[in-house]
Formats: sequence, structure tokens, C-alpha cells
Amino acid sequence: MKNKFSDKTAIEMAYFRFSLIAPVIQGTFTEPTKTAYYRRVTGNPLVLPNGKTMMYHPKTLEKWEEYYRKKGMDGLMPRERCDSGKTRVLNEVVIAEIYRLKDKFPRINATLIYTKLVEDGFINQHQVSLSSVQRFIKHNALKSAVNPNQKDRKAFEEEYPCGMFQADTSYTCYIKENGKLRRTYLIQIIDDHSRLIVGSRFFYNENAYNFQRVLKEAISRYGLCKKLYLDNGSPYVNEQLTLICGSLGIVKLHTPVRDGASKAKIERSFKTLKESWLYGFDPATVSSLDELNRLLADKVRARNTSVHRMIGETPIERYQRGIDHVRIPKSKEWLDECFMNRVTRKVNLDSTLSIDKIYYDAPMQFIRSKVEIRYLPDRMQEAYILFEGKNYPICQTNRVENGRTKRNNQHAIDYSKMRGTDDV
Repeated sequence: MKNKFSDKTAIEMAYFRFSLIAPVIQGTFTEPTKTAYYRRVTGNPLVLPNGKTMMYHPKTLEKWEEYYRKKGMDGLMPRERCDSGKTRVLNEVVIAEIYRLKDKFPRINATLIYTKLVEDGFINQHQVSLSSVQRFIKHNALKSAVNPNQKDRKAFEEEYPCGMFQADTSYTCYIKENGKLRRTYLIQIIDDHSRLIVGSRFFYNENAYNFQRVLKEAISRYGLCKKLYLDNGSPYVNEQLTLICGSLGIVKLHTPVRDGASKAKIERSFKTLKESWLYGFDPATVSSLDELNRLLADKVRARNTSVHRMIGETPIERYQRGIDHVRIPKSKEWLDECFMNRVTRKVNLDSTLSIDKIYYDAPMQFIRSKVEIRYLPDRMQEAYILFEGKNYPICQTNRVENGRTKRNNQHAIDYSKMRGTDDV
């Protein structure tokens, strides 16, 4: 079976489907009924993650909703088509001419390109439609440039708490622990409506799992957000986070590339913390990351309970006034399951599999099979294989100990029962 959890295309498609049904899952659609919402969404062609456009029937989205409610993100995983992302109409010569025209005339639009292609004999208007050229230009980011330096910006705010969380990472001070000087990274999450800092922690590394830890802590303490607004760094753009957000029912949004102004609230939060604390802080006064995080917790608590100039009250007060609109996780066990990382591996003939170059023993019935492993990187002792709804634990391989373990093999030779040559 195809490895659906490591297949980036399949995960992106599953999340695309989730984004269409999310207003129904979250109960945020404004139409009288969910059927009316599905009819509106499917009224126009939709652009798929691979760049193609597709018309869907409302019943298709209802089926996706049913699959999601039964199996979560697993139910939305598609079967990938072999011709995904390839144009079937435009040949290489026509494509090359389109790129040449766009390079020579950056502001030329698709209609004029199509006209020139017909006039110059590159295509036959009875065989190739204008929409084919339009789709190719749109899917390959060749749209006409219109005032590229001008951005339409408006102040915005979610109506209720947990409508949207904004998150980012900031490079901060160096501290010395165990005689080694190391840089620290501050991962922080704020609630868009209340400006409440819902998650904040220093790390020595900026990676995907560290962000997942902060996000999980924020959700367990303050509730599930409906949207998560992130930049395009590797901790925020990865298959595992996509699966986690889909399992939690969270729509993941990304800022435009190299556009810091689009995430002004979280950037302002970093600036306030630095100006009110870090710029006057002596890193030599702390000797460990834990000590630094304890100081951070005090600063965050003070910030959340101080009047915020833009909203005219404290963030915690504004959050509590709208707490009736906050979704609470189903249970601690459910939240733990949603944050499990997922990978697929093939079990070797010696009943082992590898994760991050470390080998683990698997039950022998899975030899030569592809299995799905769920785990947390810092708690690998709790990793397990998920098969047909049941969990099968795995453990790190100990080759020396395995050498002492007696095999249950009826074909093995028991040399202790063989007669020696002296008895002949």
C-alpha cells in the first residue's frame, strides 16, 4: 500500500478537503444550512494544491464530512493520480513560448497571450481553449504584475477568543549552561482577539516538535483555536503539523513570504517583551534553560494581567468575557493522540524498523509489512504500531540482549542434545 503519511501530496490534498468542510465541522458557516454552504462553496471551480482546478458537487463535500467524522484526517487521504499536476493540452513548444512572452512583457495577461499564440500558429483555437492557457498561467504563478510594491492592508481582529492563534519564533539571548554558551529561541503563541499570550517558551533549537509542544500546552490550557496563523518556516510547514491541525479541526493559514507586517500582532508581542525585559536582562544571571523559562513565565503572567493599550483592558479579562465561545478538547487522551507524530516504515526480516536512524524491535507478525508508527520524539519508549485500531508497542533494539533471547523456531538445531564424537 502507498505510504500515505509520508506522501506530501496526499497530505496536502487531505488538508485541502478539510479546509472546505472546516466551517461545518466548527459550526461557523453563516448560511441557513450546511447544504446551502456546500452549494455556495462548490458554485465555482476550486484550485487544488497541485495547481489544477476542479468543480465539485455539494454531495462530495458531504461525503468528506462523513469520512472526517468517522476517521479524522485518515478518512480524507486520497489516492494520488499518476498524471497529477501535468498539463494535457499544451506541448513543450507552446509552454516555452508562454514563458518567453511573460519574460518579455511582464504585464501581459492570459487573454492576450492566448491571442498571440493563435495568431503566431503555436496553437489551434479549435483544439486549445483560452481556459487551458489561463489555468497554466495561474498554476505556475505567471500572473500579470500589478503594483507589486503595493499591499492592501486592513486592521483585523477575530470576534471571539480562540478564533485564531498567531505564532512565530524569535532569536533571543545566549546563555551558558554546563559551561557551554548556547543561543536561545523563543516560540510564542498569542490569541488574536484578546492578545493573550497562550503559549511561550525558550528552546535551544527551533524545530517542528518544539512548536508542537508549545501549541499543545496552549490548547490544553486555553482551548482549541479555529485557525492558526503561521509564517513559512520549517517548524510551521511540515506534514506532521498538517495532520495535527486536521485532527484537531484547526484551519492552518500561512503569511505571505517575507511579509513580516502581515503578522503584526505577534511581532508586536515580541517587541514588547524585549523592550520591557530582554534588552535590560543580563543572561549571565541564569545558568539553565529551565531557569530562563521560569523568569519568562513570570513576565508572561504580568503581561496577560496588565492593561493592553489597543484593547483598553487586560488580555485575560477579554479572554474570560468570551470564554463561552471557546472549544474545549474532548479529553487529555484525545489531545495526546492528536499530537502523535506519524510515519510509515517497512519492518525488516529481523523484526526491526528505523526512525531517525535508530532501530526498534517490532512484533514479528509485521515482518515485510509496511506499518504506521505513532510517537512523540521525546517519549519514544511509548511509541507504537497502529494496526486495525489496536496498538502494538515497539522498543529500541538491544542487539546484545537479543543475542541471549531463545528463538521459538522449530527448525533450529539444539546442539545441547546432539551426541558428541567421543560416544561414537
